[in-house]
Amino acid sequence: MKLSSDEARNILESFRGKTSNDKCVNHCICVGNTAGKIAEALSKKGYNVDIDKTIALGYVHDIGKYINKPLSHEMKGYEYLKEKGFDEDYCNICITHSFLNNDITCTAGGIPDFSKTPFLTNFIKSHKYTVEEKIINLCDLMCTSIGKVFTIDKRLIDLITRKGAHINTQYHIKETYKLKSYFDDLLGYNLYDLFPEIKENL
Repeated sequence: MKLSSDEARNILESFRGKTSNDKCVNHCICVGNTAGKIAEALSKKGYNVDIDKTIALGYVHDIGKYINKPLSHEMKGYEYLKEKGFDEDYCNICITHSFLNNDITCTAGGIPDFSKTPFLTNFIKSHKYTVEEKIINLCDLMCTSIGKVFTIDKRLIDLITRKGAHINTQYHIKETYKLKSYFDDLLGYNLYDLFPEIKENL
């Protein structure tokens, strides 16, 4: 079953007010909307990008943070969407958003314990990221918990301040810059140009 952006937004909004704060809801809305702008710009350049799907993926990528199961938020979200009957290519975003380059070590907040996450580890190694998933990877690293779009420089500093610096932090930072350059090259200009408000958040 496909997941439209409207339905994804409704699912996300259903969790508003049910925890101590709505930071994750606001973050996911920002990711979805930001990703939609990049997807639309790529589509105008002739690339095959599903705009509505990209927005939907952004809205639900962190949905696992609201599911009460003894699993990582990636696996919680993946299982939650699967149980609702949505197609794998929508469920997968709950896992792929946290890891760049098919590498479970390329993530913020330190390297996960591989022994505790065999399915997730194998999935990341074997899964071929779609362009929509890569857009969410990037937008997750641009959007804050207060719903603002930052440059990746400022957002990465925000993550390090909150999560600390780890053995894989330098690697994650380098790959984040590579990912942005990838989309800059596809667009033929700096993707920050799509977000004039970003200057106000410097």
